Amino acid sequence: MFVLDAQKRDVKKSPVKMRRDGLVPAVFYGRKEKSTAISIQKKDFLKVWKGAGESSIITIKQDDGSEHQALIQDVDRDPVTGSPIHADFYVIEKDRRLKIKVPIEFLGVSPAVKDLGGILVKVTHELEIESLPKDLPHNISVDISVLVDLKSQILAKDLTLSAGVTLITGAEDVIAAIAEAKIEEEKPPEAIDLSSIEVEKKGKEVKEGEGEENAVTPVAAPAKGKEAK
Repeated sequence: MFVLDAQKRDVKKSPVKMRRDGLVPAVFYGRKEKSTAISIQKKDFLKVWKGAGESSIITIKQDDGSEHQALIQDVDRDPVTGSPIHADFYVIEKDRRLKIKVPIEFLGVSPAVKDLGGILVKVTHELEIESLPKDLPHNISVDISVLVDLKSQILAKDLTLSAGVTLITGAEDVIAAIAEAKIEEEKPPEAIDLSSIEVEKKGKEVKEGEGEENAVTPVAAPAKGKEAK
């Protein structure tokens, strides 16, 4: 059972200062319950939030002695730190059925994954159900050991729900399935056509007839020891 101690909150008080003092501003309301501003210790809220999530009933105890059974309806987080900065609680009625999304917990080992190299695909992570508060499950367990081959899948209608719980999610919705691992074949390198590659010649090619007019005729050096006449 999850319990939170709460104090009635003055809405004129700065929420920023409250957070600095280790408190989380919150509010609870319900179909027959007026909206009431409260504050709760951040460390206590974090502990309950982790354990209860948004699908387990929490008892809110106020400092005036009153108690309320509620679900965590919504939590605002700091965009930078992710720390809770405000919480909404929905007060339930014990004799009124609830429609709620409950997290799925996958259990076991799939032979298709272990022995055949398949890949487990978790298609759905929450299941929508309806029940009285007293029958509300914390989560829904799914045994993946029934996924024995590469064509195996688990549908919502295959799940076993506890007494008093009605499935709202579509019966044919896929909860989990096996995907075959695809191995990409490495393509061999393409052969290079050497005939299509133009090889650049070193130096400057001189065409026939070009450069003759500008050609320089070498002058013979005079013979040593004999003056030319």
